Amino acid sequence: MRTTKTPQRAASAISIATLAATMLFTTACGSPDDSPGASTDATARGDLRIVAVTHGVSANPFWSVVINGLDDAARDLGVGVEYQAPNTFDMVAMSDMIDAAVASRPDGLVVSVPDPDALDASIRAAVEGGIPVITINSGEDASASLGALAHVGQAEYDAGFGGGERLAASGVQRVLCVNQEVGNAALDTRCQGLTDALAERGVPASVLAVELADPEDTRQRVAGALLADPTIDGILTLGTTAAEPALAALRDLGRVDAVHLGTFDLSTPVLEAIRDGDIDFAIDQQQYLQGYLPVVLLTLYIETGTAPGGGRAIPTGPGFVTVETAQQVMDLTRRGIR
Repeated sequence: MRTTKTPQRAASAISIATLAATMLFTTACGSPDDSPGASTDATARGDLRIVAVTHGVSANPFWSVVINGLDDAARDLGVGVEYQAPNTFDMVAMSDMIDAAVASRPDGLVVSVPDPDALDASIRAAVEGGIPVITINSGEDASASLGALAHVGQAEYDAGFGGGERLAASGVQRVLCVNQEVGNAALDTRCQGLTDALAERGVPASVLAVELADPEDTRQRVAGALLADPTIDGILTLGTTAAEPALAALRDLGRVDAVHLGTFDLSTPVLEAIRDGDIDFAIDQQQYLQGYLPVVLLTLYIETGTAPGGGRAIPTGPGFVTVETAQQVMDLTRRGIR
C-alpha cells in the first residue's frame, strides 16, 4: 500500500538527519577507546575531504537543493565537501570526473548513477582503491553490486507507478510521459512504472523525449503532441524543467482544465500551480536528504567503520504534494530544502 507523505513527515525526515549529525558530533567527542581505530580528533575531521560527482548541473533547481544538503552537512559536521557535475547529461564527461576525483584520493565519494554500465569501471576503481562510496538519486539497483556502502534516494519504479495510479484514478484515457533525459536509467524507470500502473487500468501511455536545456522546445513538443493526438488527457513530466513548459503548452492551447498534469520534483512555480489547481500533484523525493545524509554516513564510516548493512537503500521518497499541502511545502522550497 502506497501512502502520501505530508510536509510534516518530510520535515521529520530532515530532523532525523539533523539528529544523526548531532549523534555523530557526540560520538566524536567521546573517548578514542570507544571506537578502536576511529578518528575522533576535531582537527582530523576538518581534514576529511568528500567529493560528490553527479549528473546534475548546479543551475538545475533540483540539484541546487542537493547541493544545499551537501553544504549544510559539511558545515554541521566540519568536513570538506566538493561538488562536481558535467555541463550537460554526458556520461563520458561524468566518468572522467569520477576518475579525476578518485585520482585525487578523497576520503569519501558520493556519486549518482544514471547509467550503471557507463560508470561501472570508474566507480569500481574508487571502491577497489579503498575509497568508500555512497550512491545517491539514481542507481539504486546497481549500488550494492558496484560496492557502494549504501544508496540514498527514492525507488524510481514505485514513484512512477504511484504517479500512474493517481492519474488513472482521475479517469484519464491516454497519457504522455515527458522525459527530459532519455537514456537516464532512473527517468526511464519512472516512465516504465507509470506505463505499468496505467496498463493495469487499460490506459495506454507513450514517451515524449524533450531537451532538458531547452524549455521553449519542450513547450512546443508538448503542444505538438497534444495537437497531434487530442485524446491525450494526462501528462506526467519527470522534473520541473519539463513541468513548467508543459503547463505553458496547456495554457497556450486552453487545455489546462481538460488535461491532468502531474510531475516529479518541486519548484515554486510548480507548487503555485498545484495550489491553484492547474497541476494535480508533484512527486517529492526530498533531495535535500540525498545531499545531507551521505556526508553524515561517510563521516561516520570513516570515523567508526559502521555503515547501513548490505549496501541497502535509504529511501527519501516518493511522497506526493497535492493542493492540500502545496502552500506548506512552498515555504520550505523557498528556503532551499524541498
